Amino acid sequence: MSETDLHAFVALARQRRAVRHFKPDPVDPAMLAEMIEAARWAPSGYNLQPTHFVVVRKPKRREALRRACLDQPQITEAPVIVVVAGDRRVVDHHFDRVLEADREAGAISLEYERLMRRVVPLGFGTGPLGLGWLAKLIAAPLLRLMMPVPSLPAIERKVWLARQASLCAMNLMMAAAAAGLDSCPMEGFDERRVRRVLAMPRWMVPLVIVPVGIGGDVPAAKTRLPAADLVHYERWR
Repeated sequence: MSETDLHAFVALARQRRAVRHFKPDPVDPAMLAEMIEAARWAPSGYNLQPTHFVVVRKPKRREALRRACLDQPQITEAPVIVVVAGDRRVVDHHFDRVLEADREAGAISLEYERLMRRVVPLGFGTGPLGLGWLAKLIAAPLLRLMMPVPSLPAIERKVWLARQASLCAMNLMMAAAAAGLDSCPMEGFDERRVRRVLAMPRWMVPLVIVPVGIGGDVPAAKTRLPAADLVHYERWR
């Protein structure tokens, strides 16, 4: 990326707005597919790719989804809603497939694969009888007295999933901005009702909802606190 590209990206990031109202103009399906392609290439922990995207277009479905989203109007105004969700069972569903794909692509070495086969079950495993997370919850603070211990998805699965989904959602929104479209990240919704409306299995967690379309009330400006108040170098000042 050149300096010119960097300046253009920063300008795009500054121009992007979260909008609350949308025009009914449709979003081109091919363009939407490209935006989701950008979203799914966001990084994910261990390359497990736990993030799924549920695309909602039909008016009746959006109406039902609006009720689950605290009656917020952007759900029915935007022509497309993308529900970004995380898979609680991603290790069972993706781990072997990801390792096989990475191995065939030459993206990982045999040594790294062996490491992943030790580390991932240790971090995510909740057995036996689904109580392994409790043992890890108790053991982690004790281990931290002697060595660095990362947060474990076995203990904080939803937190880990939210990190992965947020990366994808940001890619999606930046891609929308690059396409001349608007979006709005939403956290205000009833998780169980969203899951029910979309017939999602119980192990899927709706994490971010992103309406996409042409904004009807794009704010003229947005503000941020000074970088000097938020950026710290080398250590917290």
